[in-house]
Amino acid sequence: MVEAVLIDLFSLPASLQSNIQGELCKKLETVEKCSSIPAPFVYVMCCQQQGCERNDEQEFLLPALRDFQSLKKRLEVVHALTTAAALYTIKQSLDEKDLSTIKVILPALRKDLMKVYIDHLFTPVYKFEFEDLQVAADCKNLQIAEPQSEEQTLSTQAMALIQSEIQMYLESLPSLKGELTILRSPLIPDDIFLHGFTTRTGGISYIPTLSSCNLFSSSKRRDPQIVVKENLRRLAKAAGFNPETFHRVKTDHANAVCVLGKTEPESYDGIVTNQKGVTIAAPGADCIPVLFADPVRKACGAAHSGWKGTLLGVSMATVNAMVSEYGCNVKDILVVLGPSVGPCCYKLPQESAEEFHRIDPKCVRLFDSASPYIDIRRATRILLESGGILPENIQDDSVTDQKQNITFCTACHPDKFYSHFRDGTNFGTQIGFISIKD
Repeated sequence: MVEAVLIDLFSLPASLQSNIQGELCKKLETVEKCSSIPAPFVYVMCCQQQGCERNDEQEFLLPALRDFQSLKKRLEVVHALTTAAALYTIKQSLDEKDLSTIKVILPALRKDLMKVYIDHLFTPVYKFEFEDLQVAADCKNLQIAEPQSEEQTLSTQAMALIQSEIQMYLESLPSLKGELTILRSPLIPDDIFLHGFTTRTGGISYIPTLSSCNLFSSSKRRDPQIVVKENLRRLAKAAGFNPETFHRVKTDHANAVCVLGKTEPESYDGIVTNQKGVTIAAPGADCIPVLFADPVRKACGAAHSGWKGTLLGVSMATVNAMVSEYGCNVKDILVVLGPSVGPCCYKLPQESAEEFHRIDPKCVRLFDSASPYIDIRRATRILLESGGILPENIQDDSVTDQKQNITFCTACHPDKFYSHFRDGTNFGTQIGFISIKD
């Protein structure tokens, strides 16, 4: 059932708007009858001329819309200089109301164009259906980039222009929730490596559980890839790395490791490199982003270690890849455990807890309960030390007396970090990243 209606009048000249009043009113009446709610939210998307004051909403509204009494306060007119700006503004309102089924009513020649904007600015969480708005036959040049028939598709150049327009708009947006903050470890020498762990501030993601520097997009969340790309651009600028040579693990909650420069696996939770100027990263939103650095052989790695990956030994698999590929000595490798859910908050079913108990009984709290508390950090440290990593070369400052500066509990600090455990399915993601300086 339709929850919202988007009427695209962005490229329709004012002189032609009177021609569509009757048809528009009929379409809205039909939508209302078929809707699962008393009246769907209606958004009218209009072009604001450069240098002009925003038109008064009531003056602008077509009589067909003004007279459509059932809309009441469910009607919003959005004026903007670009389609990207108008559509992103509407997306914010849809997200605020938690709406995801949208009917788009628009001139036929705008349909392919609109689909490209929607593909960039929305994820599969949203469902769109399109309905043509009949416009006078003599209406030409609605948008230069539009195809002239249903068989034609937008040119590569036209699609690139749309992406550029969206990127420029997103770059113009202010950062949310404060300045971008990067946590750095004193264990990793900064004359050889550039590294850090991100927090949730300083990006443009606005949905509460994703706000604001979310660095991962998926088909199940509302933050599109192009917004994540802008957040990454801002991070790269602040940290000093090139976002075009950035590689993030393709998580599978397992123990496969990608050696950068060799054939890339379909999925992997560890990544290693000895190439300079290339940034590698691992995500975390409760799972541990683990960074590895060998200042002797000048090699580095990153791993995503959730409870499954921890049990499968993803951290030692990453260490072993550095040893076999780059000749690293295990005793030279430095390891930093990033922000992750702590044993204060994290629970697993009894059968999974038993596997951690076998690593060390101290990895499990309240073992006899149905859902014991689990310490995935302790398990990771024990497995690393068993593999030959020196205890003094592992930073997990949640267990030391020094002031905590890296290994915070993500679930305990909603102001600083994202947490799947705390926030549910539409959660944000932070990362740990590292590269070898030129």
